[in-house]
Amino acid sequence: MDIAVQTTPAVLILLGPPGAGKGTQARMLEEKFGLVQLSTGDLLRDAVARQTDAGMRAKAAMDSGGLVSDDIVIAILRDRLAQDDCAKGVILDGFPRTTVQAEALDTLLGETGQRINAAISLEVDDAAMVERVSGRYTCGGCGEGYHDSFKQPKTAGVCDKCGGSDFKRRADDNAETVGARLEAYHAQTAPLITYYDAKSALQRIDAMGDISAIAKGLAAIVEGATA
Repeated sequence: MDIAVQTTPAVLILLGPPGAGKGTQARMLEEKFGLVQLSTGDLLRDAVARQTDAGMRAKAAMDSGGLVSDDIVIAILRDRLAQDDCAKGVILDGFPRTTVQAEALDTLLGETGQRINAAISLEVDDAAMVERVSGRYTCGGCGEGYHDSFKQPKTAGVCDKCGGSDFKRRADDNAETVGARLEAYHAQTAPLITYYDAKSALQRIDAMGDISAIAKGLAAIVEGATA
């Protein structure tokens, strides 16, 4: 059954470490199913820019050097889910990060009769992920992504998409930092895996294969979870 005919919007969660391809796959799901990808960072920036009540509370916390509380994030998410473009459903990326947040999210969705249709874990091999992430870089002009081993420009030093020559690497995309980030991810996410597995909402997919094969597997999961 297509998502568009659902009586309540679909809510999907993408779980995966840095470099697992969450952003790429989320964009493909957006196009195929009419979903909207919502990341915590984008939500906060948008709420602050629109000067919503929750956004102003978030700004005050950030300006003081503090962390944005779960209550504020939930309030921002509540406002965002009510917007028209979320009518077909959303893909949550980066939230929840803890079981406390997961429980708060369940309560929020319950207010409108919604639920988590699927929490999809992108399964990776840590050693391979270190190579994948530490080798990636982007065009500073258009944002096109490249990799030292897997995807180099057709002409060395020249972006295939825009012809630019300004390439950038994230400062934290090095083997040591990536390894630490993977350890932190697994420690943080393990309780969420257990949480959603207990609710029969967890789906796993091998994220080490070809992008198109991963996309096909994800599409099948989404179709099944929202039928």
